Amino acid sequence: MKRIVLSMLAAVCMLAFTACGSADSSSSAPKESQTEAVSQTETALQQSQAEQPSDPSEAEVSEDKQSAPDKTEEQSQAEADSESKASDTIVIYFSATGTTKGVAERIAAVTGADIFELIPAEPYSDADLDWHDDKSRTTIEMNDPAVRPAIANDTVDLSGYTTVYIGYPIWWGDAPRIMSTFVEAHSFDGKTVIPFCTSGSSPIGRSGENLASQAGSGSWLAGGRLDAGISESDIQAWINEMK
Repeated sequence: MKRIVLSMLAAVCMLAFTACGSADSSSSAPKESQTEAVSQTETALQQSQAEQPSDPSEAEVSEDKQSAPDKTEEQSQAEADSESKASDTIVIYFSATGTTKGVAERIAAVTGADIFELIPAEPYSDADLDWHDDKSRTTIEMNDPAVRPAIANDTVDLSGYTTVYIGYPIWWGDAPRIMSTFVEAHSFDGKTVIPFCTSGSSPIGRSGENLASQAGSGSWLAGGRLDAGISESDIQAWINEMK
């Protein structure tokens, strides 16, 4: 649009100059034509100015227009640190039937913790979990304190955590042997360790103390047994009681 208006102005100006030249060379040309040409030029110029867009977004961008200042290095670094900052708390659990899993997820939700599930290299079947059967896998394991079931995914790195929740079901009054496999393979130096368990009715007993002895490091709290359907508010109350 702007180019069209400028072209029109140039044409009008040429006409005006032509008219002026003609007036000088011929006394028969009316002076009114010169005045009219100048008037047309001024009118076209005014229209061109009026048609210029008032919205800066519609105008041509000047080559020397300065862009918004970039963020400072301190601001960028602060944002990066905030985004990359990880939790200093983790919930690690083993769950054979899903009960302990549900409680562990609620603890993680309340505390804002990371969460990691221990998966046995050989999954436990319903027959393996039959505590009525003296020959079931779990019965045999729990009757032998030296058994250490293999973990399929023990890739967790505890170095960045200061608080570790460790959850498990109670089997024959103690933590499953797979938990012994885990605590003996990791260092808990400088960490607060909070054991928790789920069960039909059995308390946590000495299971936490046994794991602490096997781990040989860390500051282990008494922990406790948590009901399968415990609410997040009750979990928060339980956590507050340990502080």
